[in-house]
Amino acid sequence: MVTGNRTTVAHFIILGFPALKKLQLLLFFGGLVVYILTLCGHLIIITIVHIDQRLHTPMYFFLSNFSFLEIWYTSNIVPKMLEVFLGKDQTITYTGCITQLYFFITFGTAECFILAIMAYDRYLAICNPLRYPTLMNNKVCFHLAVCAWVVAFIINIPPLISLCRLPFCGPNEIDHFFCDVPPLLKLSCIQPHEAELSNFIVATSVIVSSFLLILVSYILIIITVLKIPSSSGRQKAFSTCGSHLAVVTIFYSTLMFMYVRPTSDFSVNSVDFNKVISMFYTVITPMLNPIIYCLRNKEVKDALQKAVWGKCMLSSKSSGVSGGIMH
Repeated sequence: MVTGNRTTVAHFIILGFPALKKLQLLLFFGGLVVYILTLCGHLIIITIVHIDQRLHTPMYFFLSNFSFLEIWYTSNIVPKMLEVFLGKDQTITYTGCITQLYFFITFGTAECFILAIMAYDRYLAICNPLRYPTLMNNKVCFHLAVCAWVVAFIINIPPLISLCRLPFCGPNEIDHFFCDVPPLLKLSCIQPHEAELSNFIVATSVIVSSFLLILVSYILIIITVLKIPSSSGRQKAFSTCGSHLAVVTIFYSTLMFMYVRPTSDFSVNSVDFNKVISMFYTVITPMLNPIIYCLRNKEVKDALQKAVWGKCMLSSKSSGVSGGIMH
């Protein structure tokens, strides 16, 4: 598209990992397996929480919300990424790229909020057990979840508008495997100071504020747990936080490295390293989260075993009935 004497970019080319051109097929199958495992893992968690009455608590309500978010978070990126790895179609329209970017930062923001709410929930459960049923009832849980989604969609509109105002007149090659803010800002025809500042402020505010809430919650939890006289009581209290703490550590360590710094710090030499870090929190971590929750959480493991055992028993009875009828 031409405006005046300047040609405006109508589509972008996503380069992916050009240095690994010979391994594109391997990357595709690896990414496909990871994506399928991610979807299956989170769908299992959502299903288990829904069907098992023992898991109808605030903690698992927020966990199922988190799993629902993770499904959309990865589905926004991975299908196009796999298409790029196959070399079938590396192009994406300007509108498609901006849409992918908006949903990426929105779902990422919502995840920060949900993880912070989960930490607050654990704080109330351990530090205020008598008031917990009142402070974290079904109505409060629903409102907190809705607020996390709504605020995430609204707060990311200003940086998106700032980025949309930038002129893109070539080159149109995104040196990444999806439409992220830093590689897009590099393609602007002008210095993107306003867009960079807007993105930095919002990203830093969301990540740091949610992380501080999590940090304060866990400091108060640790102080309370250390006051418990019995070692079994302390172990039981910590066990309810272990899975969440592991997820938070992995998620925030990579997220802070990528976004709590000015975009100008993304040097050419660190592009490949940044892509590896991005791959970790957009593709690998969402696959690991269901595994962490299933392996480290006794209630989820028990519910999963009960569901599988019930399914096996049902199949066994059905086979027995069929055999009796045949006989």
